[in-house]
Formats: sequence, structure tokens, C-alpha cells
Amino acid sequence: MTPEPAFSPDLTETLARARGDLRMGVPVVLSGASGAALVLAAETLSAARLAAVQALGRPADLALTGRRAATLRARAYDGDLARIALPGDAGLDWVQALADPADDLAHPMKGPFTSRREGDAALHRLALVLAKSARLLPAALVVPLGAEAPAGLTRIDADVAAPHLLRLSPLEHVVSAQVPLRHAERARLHIFRPEDGSEEHYAVEIGRPDRETPVLARLHSACFTGDLLGSLKCDCGPQLNAALAQMGGAGEGVLLYLNQEGRGIGLANKMRAYALQDQGFDTVEANHRLGFEDDERDFRLGAQILTELGFGAVRLLTNNPAKIARMQAEGIDVTERVPLKVGETRFNHHYLATKAKKSGHLL
Repeated sequence: MTPEPAFSPDLTETLARARGDLRMGVPVVLSGASGAALVLAAETLSAARLAAVQALGRPADLALTGRRAATLRARAYDGDLARIALPGDAGLDWVQALADPADDLAHPMKGPFTSRREGDAALHRLALVLAKSARLLPAALVVPLGAEAPAGLTRIDADVAAPHLLRLSPLEHVVSAQVPLRHAERARLHIFRPEDGSEEHYAVEIGRPDRETPVLARLHSACFTGDLLGSLKCDCGPQLNAALAQMGGAGEGVLLYLNQEGRGIGLANKMRAYALQDQGFDTVEANHRLGFEDDERDFRLGAQILTELGFGAVRLLTNNPAKIARMQAEGIDVTERVPLKVGETRFNHHYLATKAKKSGHLL
């Protein structure tokens, strides 16, 4: 029975379903001009599903980002990604060892690899984008399909989905309420929900700032370990409290709390990066070994929330020039950068030095 169009998921809803499927280890189907492919996230791949893939008898690839491929010394003929041919006798351990760098130092010799260079990599590229958006390791098994795809799987038109995923999902202002804070009793919390079903984001409005003058503002990325647990490994918690205290002292301001944990890679991957730092890699090197860029956050979210709240100009509490550049590019005038240098400890000194040297933070 064909579903009624009114009840069928649209593209945004289908992509949200696909992210959930990948997190559960369920394959999805991508179809485009070059054909169709079965996609499975390497992180949640099971031995049973790997065996089912191999039983298809098709030339499967493990798609890895160019960053991860560089660590493995694998050829990335497509530049931003590598398509590594899956050996016929590959087991689950082989797939997950290529996807997860946890044991790279203990078992450095993983090759040689056969990287594909012919054919279209568009489906592989979209598979990695989906894995990242699901907060999984950016590695995916991609298996070409014939005319028939397995029944019951989420199917995505890749040609339509690829540009859609580059756009920022619209945010809906859900609710606002008074929340007296330690640093500011006159505070109001605004909740924003993305249309694509991803994490909600928050704005803490202190006092009643004039929308016609630059507001003291901060874009703060969620940090469970620093903000809630008081971790000494970063400066996030002290920055959060110092920003709220400064706004409370001024009697007004707006702090945007963006749920982009671990510079946009999610808490689990952030902990993987911490484990790599324990092996001697700095924060940027750890992200690269995992297959991520230095910073995967999308600061367009901050501009969208500020615009929704009626602010067009800010005095931005930040040490990060990238935030200033993005606000300006999105039409938010940054009239002043207000430094926020707090929270250095003997545990995070090297981390802060790396942010200054490699990420351009003004520390």
C-alpha cells in the first residue's frame, strides 16, 4: 500500500531518519546519477551485516576522509576522501581499525591498501557527511547496488540531499522563560529547535538589551566536561562563568549556548580525541587522526539566533577570530572584540598554546 503523500517524510525528515539508522547500525541507500549504493557506518557496523555485505559479491569500499587517509598513508585520489577497496577476507576488526585510531600506535602497519581512483565519489562523499552529522566516526562502508535495493531501508536522493546538507537548518523559537542565575537574577532563557531534528540551542538573555545598540555577546559551544564537571583540561567552564558574570555586572548581554560539543564532533569523538592526546598528540592532530577537520562547528547558528532575537550588532566576547569573521559574513556587525582570557591551568597549558599556534586564537 502506497503511503499517503501527507504522511510521507520530506527530505529533511528522511535525512533525520537516516542519521538515526546509521547510529543504530542500520544501512541506508543513497541513489544518484552514478547509481545507487548501500551505506553502513563503520563505527556501528556489526559482524553479521558485514557478512551480508560480503555475500552480495560486490566491490565494496571503505570511505575515509582525507585526514584519516593521511594518517593511514592511504592514497586519497579524490582529495578530500579515500575509497579503500574492501578485501574479500576483511573482518570487522579490519574495518574498525581503519575507522578508529585508538590502536594506531600499537598496530601502526595496517596496509597496504588499494585505493580506487576511477568512477564517481559523490555517494562516498555524502556517506561521510551523513556519518559526521550523526556524530559518528567519519568512515562508511559503501556498496554499489544494482536495480534492486534491499526492502525497508531509508532511501535518499543524493543529488538533492547533497546541497541540502550544506544549508543551515532553520531554527524555530520554541519557548522563553525567566531563569534567575547566580550571576544575573534578571535572565531569560530562549530555546531554539532546528528543523532537521538535530540538537536544540539556547540563548541566555541578561536584562533587556537595547536592540538598536551593539550588545555584549558570546557564542559558547557546549562542553559537558568543562561546563558541568569542572574539567581542568580546557578553559570552557571558566569562560562560560566569566562571560555570564561580565554580562551580569553590566546588567545586560546575550550568551548563545550552542550544542556543538567537541568543536562539533560530539562528546564520544571528543573523548576519543582526549584519549589520543594521552598518547602525545595535540588537539588538532587528534582531530585529524580521527578524520575530522580542526574545527567542525557551524557558527552560522549564532548569527541566526542573534537575528531571530533582533540583534544586528555585537561586542563579541571571544578569543577566536573565526567567530568574528563568520558573524560579519552573516550580516552581524562585530563592533568590538572583547577578550576572554581565563581558566589556564597546568593541565590545559599545552592545549591553549596549540589553539593559539594552529587555530589562530588570540591568547
